[in-house]
Amino acid sequence: MEIRWDILAIIIGASVATFLPRVLPLVVLSRLQIPDLAMRWLSYIPVAVMAALLGNELLMTDGKLTSLRDNIELFAALPTFLAAIFTRSLLGTIVVGVVSVMLLRLFF
Repeated sequence: MEIRWDILAIIIGASVATFLPRVLPLVVLSRLQIPDLAMRWLSYIPVAVMAALLGNELLMTDGKLTSLRDNIELFAALPTFLAAIFTRSLLGTIVVGVVSVMLLRLFF
């Protein structure tokens, strides 16, 4: 098997470019004492990112707002959110979401 050095260099470069932005902040911030106010503020970032991703996925198609009438995924999200709130189980939430979409697509 022949090794193509240019492909190997691209793979190594992509690995370094992916690795550094993830590891450097972790290394730098692990040595600092972050104030409580900043820690509280940072705790909202995962929720905000998830809300942005879900809002975009549920309310838009091809860069345009979808109508509520034709949006099966939005209606399937309601029981899924309820399952997530009440069960606090990732597996249960996924199962409820998949079953909800399946049933809504079957009947509508």
